[in-house]
Amino acid sequence: MSFLRRLLGDRTPPGFAGALAPGEDVVVSAPVEGGGHLVVTALGLWVPAEEGARRVGWHLVGKAAWADGVFTLTESAEAGTAGSAVVLADLPPVRFRLPSPGKLPREAYQRVEGSIRSRHRQEIGSGGAWFVQRKVPGRDGTVLQVRPDPGTDVALVEAIAEQVAAKLVNPAE
Repeated sequence: MSFLRRLLGDRTPPGFAGALAPGEDVVVSAPVEGGGHLVVTALGLWVPAEEGARRVGWHLVGKAAWADGVFTLTESAEAGTAGSAVVLADLPPVRFRLPSPGKLPREAYQRVEGSIRSRHRQEIGSGGAWFVQRKVPGRDGTVLQVRPDPGTDVALVEAIAEQVAAKLVNPAE
């Protein structure tokens, strides 16, 4: 990348292996110890991967934590649907040591929180679930996501989520 591009505002780190979408600009980045970068854009958090880099949309960041020079990402996978609701399952946390984090932890936190429109914790049987309405980057509107606790009856959670999603779409019901 040329000095002129960086001077004019291109914040893409040197050697970044991701393929940004048209109009997707880098907000901030931080080098990861061992190689690669964490990169924040409006559409998500780019993380180092075997194939170079991959984007995790803000709506699929279950948790992002910063402590002692380590950024810990808990990504959520879409495990199924319940009506128009999306059922999520958390993947194992991944840790990235950032020797020079700059503003990345704060920017990531703001975007994760900014994607949340509402959240509600519901106890269900001996477990529970989080019901979260989130904005999906690059799309209009929101999506209802439900994240059952491990050990919670997923079928029951799905039935509740389907009813909640229907009421959000048709509030008069």
